[in-house]
Amino acid sequence: MLSLSCRATRITPVALIAFAVSHLISPAPAAAEKPSPAAVVSTYADIAAASFADSHTAAVALQKKIDALLANPSEEALAAARGAWIAAREPYMQTEVFRFGNKLVDDWEGKVNAWPLDEGLIDYVSRAYTEADTQENEAYAINVIANKTLKIAGETIDASKITPQLLVRSLHEAGGVEANVATGYHAIEFLLWGQDLNGTGKGAGTRPATDFDPRNCTGGHCDRRADYLRVATNLLVDQLKLMAGHWSAAGVARRDALKGDGNAGLVALFTGLGSLTYGELAGERMKLGLMIHDPEEEHDCFSDNTHNSHFFNAVGIRNIYLGSYTRLDGSKVSGPSVSDLVRAKSPELDARIRADIDETMRRMTAMVERARTVEAYDQMIGEDNAEGNAVVQAVIDQLAVQARAFEQAIAVLGIQGVAIMGSDSLDSPTKVLDGQKG
Repeated sequence: MLSLSCRATRITPVALIAFAVSHLISPAPAAAEKPSPAAVVSTYADIAAASFADSHTAAVALQKKIDALLANPSEEALAAARGAWIAAREPYMQTEVFRFGNKLVDDWEGKVNAWPLDEGLIDYVSRAYTEADTQENEAYAINVIANKTLKIAGETIDASKITPQLLVRSLHEAGGVEANVATGYHAIEFLLWGQDLNGTGKGAGTRPATDFDPRNCTGGHCDRRADYLRVATNLLVDQLKLMAGHWSAAGVARRDALKGDGNAGLVALFTGLGSLTYGELAGERMKLGLMIHDPEEEHDCFSDNTHNSHFFNAVGIRNIYLGSYTRLDGSKVSGPSVSDLVRAKSPELDARIRADIDETMRRMTAMVERARTVEAYDQMIGEDNAEGNAVVQAVIDQLAVQARAFEQAIAVLGIQGVAIMGSDSLDSPTKVLDGQKG
């Protein structure tokens, strides 16, 4: 069901560490006048609009690098496209706090960020992958790039042309299987990096630029591979533009959040803060992989960019609590914040939450620095790596502390209807381990 490969080289710029240090939260001001829920939610919606717009801008930059790669395939052009993909993840991962609590975003998210994926649906994979006898997905190695006619769930699919309709309507989640991911960041990631067959050992995927060069083709079907990469990238750009529009001044997502004088938005806001912090990031994205020492449990698995994805998820959470987002051009979007709301009720609790967020960012930064200088994230979660495991566990522990503080804020503010996502990895670890044994 899960793929056998998920790694590739990523060196995080020193600038990322400087970013983390320079953005630690300043001491909280004294108790302030309580802002209205509508004012806080308006800031929340402004940050959503700006961060999705920045995600679209970064995806357009990626699109240009991919167009250049396909026009003249070279190792230099491939490296530039990979760099643009990694850069595009930074604003997008800051948007994930909006997924939880906003049904419109959650329903849409699978089109752009679904993972893990059975990459053999898309392209060639290793023999070990194709011969695995534990696969539950009939399409796990169907390889649309190599085959113009496919059969999934009893349906014959004409794949003679790689089109948006083929990817979206025929392949994405084909047969009702979530691992059939045909669109989004991770489909593009796989096409740029290829498989990594190193497990939790050192090493990366090695897809050559000639996989996209019809004149000197490796991997076979280079024209169709180029078509797939181009179409998937165009779809990503279009989807991000759509979501940015939903949060604009006249957008439906903003309108929904501001219902009931902003009270509906406060529920969504706190659902996002708590759920991304605890069940999703600490649990499903970090603790699960650490428990079972599985390199498949990496978010940006082919590019080895997982540490950065986790970091920018945490930045996104901080953005919402403080009511401030730094855009790609350096400008800021800010306004009345959750911090203001909490501080008006309890300055002590606000100070504690701000300190918790600072500590989360310090531990995230330590993890990023280790990935930059010592070993990749999948190596950190490997078995018999006590030091690497401890770095990841320290982040998980602090995220749990932060989540509890958010729960206290919900109680202090008397907000009803917030449902924070849990995780078996944190709440019922024996269930997870027993499932692995089974």
